Amino acid sequence: MKLFPGGDKVFEVISRYDDILTIEEKPGYEPGDTLALIVPFLVLHHIIEEDIITMAAKPIFTGGAEKLVSWLQGNSWKVFCITTTYEQYALRLTQKLGIFSQNVACTPFPLNRMHQTLSQTELALLQRVEADILKLYPPNDDAKIKQSLDRFFQVELPATEVGKLITQVKPVGGWRKLEALNRFAERNQQPLSKWIAIGDSITDFRMLHAVDAAGGLAIAFNANQYALPYATMSLASSLLSDLTDVLKAWQKDGRKGAEKIVREKEAAGGSDNRGYFHWLSGRKDINDVIEIHRRARKLAREEASKLG
Repeated sequence: MKLFPGGDKVFEVISRYDDILTIEEKPGYEPGDTLALIVPFLVLHHIIEEDIITMAAKPIFTGGAEKLVSWLQGNSWKVFCITTTYEQYALRLTQKLGIFSQNVACTPFPLNRMHQTLSQTELALLQRVEADILKLYPPNDDAKIKQSLDRFFQVELPATEVGKLITQVKPVGGWRKLEALNRFAERNQQPLSKWIAIGDSITDFRMLHAVDAAGGLAIAFNANQYALPYATMSLASSLLSDLTDVLKAWQKDGRKGAEKIVREKEAAGGSDNRGYFHWLSGRKDINDVIEIHRRARKLAREEASKLG
């Protein structure tokens, strides 16, 4: 969305709208459906699949991600990626990490097929709505955001040809992430109690909750308030590879082994933006954990830390 002027601001507002619809549990809506809602604006500004592929050519990985994935694969782990991200981006990034494409679940996105000549009416509508959305930035007024975007996405847009484009995009978030995990689990004949899932946001909470409830290990990494309550444990750190000792303990002694080392690390505390571990299973008050993760999330994710 940053490829056109004001696109980042439009995305932040629509992302907040995504949070609102998820929290109110709108029927049929999944967290992460933002990636469908922005399609008309990508078409309006002539963004094509090749633009996404170009962005994926120079990825900026989370610190320690390449090191951790390499270690996992060198120690007989199977590594999967379940992401809301468009396929043009996700498949190239996971390829760079050495994750097999058959182990990746992402959002199919035939963007080039969606491009069409907008009618003057559609063009005027999208331009007006884009201007209205920019007036809602920063996205602090949930009531105004919902009123304005409900009218556009539920009344005005469905009456247009370009509105039909949204129905073709099914982002892998929420229940769809859990469905992807269950497919991988069935294919590999491994129950969820044998899995570790790592997530950070509102699109991950159902997956994290399912793995934790099954007795697996659900890890919230640099997470927000939507993911942390559903995790078994958490890590706030500039390096994803700080999880290595926990994963070794899990590999040796399962959930009990992981809990033991996490509690030890939690007692020792973190330092220099690294190593803030918390065992969350059974914990009632996590406000202090949310605050630690908010700081780490901002450092690690920069502008993206503002998104739900």
